[in-house]
Amino acid sequence: MPKELNDNICEDAVFERIYNTYAQDLQNFLYYKYGEQYNPADKAQDAFIKLWDNCKKVTLNKAKSFLYTVANNMMLNDIKHQKVVLKYHLEKPKNHTNESPEFILEKEQFLQQYQNILGNLSEEQRVAFLLNKVEGKKHSEIAELLGVTQKVVEYRIYSAFNILKKELQGFKIK
Repeated sequence: MPKELNDNICEDAVFERIYNTYAQDLQNFLYYKYGEQYNPADKAQDAFIKLWDNCKKVTLNKAKSFLYTVANNMMLNDIKHQKVVLKYHLEKPKNHTNESPEFILEKEQFLQQYQNILGNLSEEQRVAFLLNKVEGKKHSEIAELLGVTQKVVEYRIYSAFNILKKELQGFKIK
């Protein structure tokens, strides 16, 4: 009895003894409770890996309980995951949109025009404008990144905005 109190699960011989004692029983328990489809042998092995990872925290007296609890929880998590996958497969993907073909065409044309105008901006204007409007950076952050003053950044952004507004109908930014 005193030997059990001194046994450390992290020692190879002790862990091997625990493995040899409980591995087959744990695998059988999982097989009988959940069946073959959830890979009870893999879950049993994973439970022993978790035991090894937590060997300093688990006492020898609690090793069996730890193994069975961890393996059971792994099986339950796998079952939950399979239910989510099944539910996802049962849902039919939406093959239609509420947008009219005209709207989709207009949107694509607008995007193409927008990209063309952005391409025609000077590099300084385009970089400052996109950093501000797309990435959401503040003027001071952009100035620091580009190594210019905040006033220069503001000028570049607003001049790019004015060009876009002038050349692209319906262009608005909040």
